Amino acid sequence: MPELPSPKEFLRRLKPRLPQMLATLRQFVEAESPSLEKAAADRCYGLIASAWRKYDVRVERLAQKHRGDHLRISYGPGKTRPAGQLLVLGHYDTVYSGGTLRKMPFRISRGKAYGPGIFDMKAGIVQALFALHALQETNAELRKRLVFLWTSDEEIGSESSRKLLEAEARRSDAVFVLEPSFGPRGLLKTARKGVGITELTVHGRASHAGLAPQEGINAIHELAQQLARIEKWNDLRRGVTINAGIVEGGSRTNVIPERARAALDLRALRVPDMRSLERRLHSLRAIHRGARLEITGGFDRPPLERKMSAALFARAKSLAGQMGLSVGECTVGGGSDGNFTAAIGVPTLDGLGAVGGGAHSANEHILIHTMPARAALLASLLATT
Repeated sequence: MPELPSPKEFLRRLKPRLPQMLATLRQFVEAESPSLEKAAADRCYGLIASAWRKYDVRVERLAQKHRGDHLRISYGPGKTRPAGQLLVLGHYDTVYSGGTLRKMPFRISRGKAYGPGIFDMKAGIVQALFALHALQETNAELRKRLVFLWTSDEEIGSESSRKLLEAEARRSDAVFVLEPSFGPRGLLKTARKGVGITELTVHGRASHAGLAPQEGINAIHELAQQLARIEKWNDLRRGVTINAGIVEGGSRTNVIPERARAALDLRALRVPDMRSLERRLHSLRAIHRGARLEITGGFDRPPLERKMSAALFARAKSLAGQMGLSVGECTVGGGSDGNFTAAIGVPTLDGLGAVGGGAHSANEHILIHTMPARAALLASLLATT
């Protein structure tokens, strides 16, 4: 087999492509793709699919009824039979509603490019596109099939794409997630917390607060005591957090409330802690006589534990070093689709996308000069894994 191109060679070829990368990125960003607006998302899908079709790949449209269509792109290792598969994973949906571009247009200023969804994570899709082109341009002899899966509902929980991406991951030897990196140094994400939502509803009994308080069961009082109990379960050292983000109940001050509800954000860094927290929540019992608790939900994204990323990160760090770059790692509290692939036992490295900041805000941006190096790093990983 011919010698594989070095990371430096990939970088040398990609640096002059930066203007093309930016032009492609502008097209993608200006094609708004809100998670909940299928027509707009499908227009963005078409633009992304058209860009990838230029590079001798197989493009498959995975139609969805209520969300934007998912995009599966595959590229074979040439004439040889593939010795496995590598999955490159990401999403093209954004948290911004249609029309956001009018007040938040694509723009370039002082080495940064701004726009809705540019950091999370359309720049990652562009970097993957040019990484593939670099592999083709250098005639890199790949051993494994490459599959790029761009989904349309990651920002709203991946309901329609989860089974798809898990099935693709099971056929893969490794997963590279093009979610944005962390911080100005572009740290890779080697661990992510598991994420979930639980609703705690208290059913009490209504009564007149002045005439017959003894006949009522105050659901708000019960909920308050339960939340005070749950607050003590927070363990920052272990990465376990429970946040009561929504609390509601009652109707009038002179009515003892018969119902109260809290929505809890759950986070855990390790699977045993995730399971333990779920068990504790579902074992809660009422404190006030006659009150009844209803507990629903739980974790829907398991943790991405570092042990699933460690070997891939070591490879990425070595390859970056060959380009004269330093790459670090971090643990983050938010989840991604990489949580799903790691949880089923497939090595997963996250945060390989853009370097920048301001995700989900009016200041969302990327650092332009970092794009060729990030694309070169991905190309190197795909060529050597």
